[in-house]
Amino acid sequence: MTNNDILRRLRYTFDFNDKKMIKIFGLGDLEATRAEISDWLKKPTDPAHVLLTDQNLAIFLNGFINLKRGKREGEQPKPERRLNNNLIFRKLKIALSLRDEDIVNILKLVNLKVSKHEINAFFRKPTQSQYRQCKDQILRNFIHGLQLNYRDLTNDEEDE
Repeated sequence: MTNNDILRRLRYTFDFNDKKMIKIFGLGDLEATRAEISDWLKKPTDPAHVLLTDQNLAIFLNGFINLKRGKREGEQPKPERRLNNNLIFRKLKIALSLRDEDIVNILKLVNLKVSKHEINAFFRKPTQSQYRQCKDQILRNFIHGLQLNYRDLTNDEEDE
């Protein structure tokens, strides 16, 4: 999965409009313009498509955490220069206040059976023997499960 795919899927899952996307980047301390965000969201076949850097995705995810949980006191976390699937997974888990059981249930929505122990291994330090690298398939299925879980909720809230 590319950073652009992740950004596109999260925007769709949580039904973020351009204004909300700009706000989220702002909460992560990046003044992103509507044009920049539009270029990041374009399909790779579009000539105006621009690759989203790891650092800018980290800024977005930090802003997403701040949006969902509120800014923490003191200095804000520095965005990582290099991201991997484990870090992206961890940031989404933090932003949405998910427990291991919640993640297992989200993955069940896409017919992926994973134990709490396997989930926990993704959030360990790489130096620990139980650490497990999160593959694209797991992250893709997790984001798809988020879509099934949260997209339905946002649409239900609009109906009320």
